[in-house]
Amino acid sequence: MLVHARALLTNTPEGQTAYLDADLHNPEGILESEQLRETLDLSQPVAASLIAIVHFIADDTVVRDLINRIMRPLPASSFLALSTTTADSAPEEVHAGEAAYRANGIPLIARDKSTVERFFHGMELLDPGVALVHHWHPDDEAAALDDAHVYMYGGVARKP
Repeated sequence: MLVHARALLTNTPEGQTAYLDADLHNPEGILESEQLRETLDLSQPVAASLIAIVHFIADDTVVRDLINRIMRPLPASSFLALSTTTADSAPEEVHAGEAAYRANGIPLIARDKSTVERFFHGMELLDPGVALVHHWHPDDEAAALDDAHVYMYGGVARKP
C-alpha cells in the first residue's frame, strides 16, 4: 500500500500531499512526524479526520482518549470529522456484520447516537450534528436513501 500511495501522491501549486505509515494508538508520533510537519502548518487550524476507523476500537474510553490526544495540540478552530458504524438504523443487519467481523478476529462495535455525540465533548458540533451520514448536507440522491440502508453516523466539530 505504501508503494502505491507514494506513486499516486504528487504535490501541486495548490498544496502538498504526504503518506504516513503510523499507528493511531500513538497520535503523538503522528503529530510529531516529519511527513506531517513538512506538509501541514500546525500553527493554523487543520482537520483531523477519523472516518470509518473508531468502530474498530471497542473501548469508548480509548476512543475518547485518542481524540483528546489528537485534538489537544491542534490550534483553536481546528476540526474533527468522525464517522462510525451504528446499529440504530438497521440493528439486525449491523449486529450480523459485527459478529462476522469478530468471527474473523477483527473487533467492530456499532455505537448509538448519544455515544458518538460524546466523542465530540468540548467541541462545537456543526449542523446537522451527529447524523446518519446521508443526512449530512445531502444531494438529491442521498436524501432519497432510506435510513435503514445507512449504517454510519458522522459528525464534524470545531475546537473552540
